[in-house]
Amino acid sequence: QVQLVESGGGLVQAGGSLRLSCAASGRTGSIYAMGWFRQAPGKEREFVSGIGWSDTNTLYADSVKGRFTLSRDNAKNTVYLHMNSLKPEDTAVYYCAARLWVGVRSSPNEYDYWGQGTQVTVSS
Repeated sequence: QVQLVESGGGLVQAGGSLRLSCAASGRTGSIYAMGWFRQAPGKEREFVSGIGWSDTNTLYADSVKGRFTLSRDNAKNTVYLHMNSLKPEDTAVYYCAARLWVGVRSSPNEYDYWGQGTQVTVSS
C-alpha cells in the first residue's frame, strides 16, 4: 500500500503562485512515477504533470507548460508542483497519484494510488 497526502492548496489571485506538495509513505519503493491531476466542478479529471520516481522524465499538459514545474525530493518521498502565473481556469481540486509501473502516463487509469486532493482557487 502507498499513502499520499497533498498539501499547499488555497486561494490566490490571478497571476499568483502556489506550491503543492505530495508526501508518499508506505511501500514507496514500489513507485515508478508520480502524477498530478485536477478536477474542476462538472469536468472530468485531467492530467497536469507527471515525473519519474528515479529518473528525470517529466511530462506536462499543454495548458500548464511554461507555468508549472514538477520536482521531487526522494529523500523526503515528496513531489512538488510549483504553479506560477495562475489563471482562474486553473481552479480545481488537485490530486496526487502514484504509479507502480514504469513510465510516466497522462491517463488517470494508469495510476494505482491517489491522495485525497487539495483545493486550488484562483480569483480574477
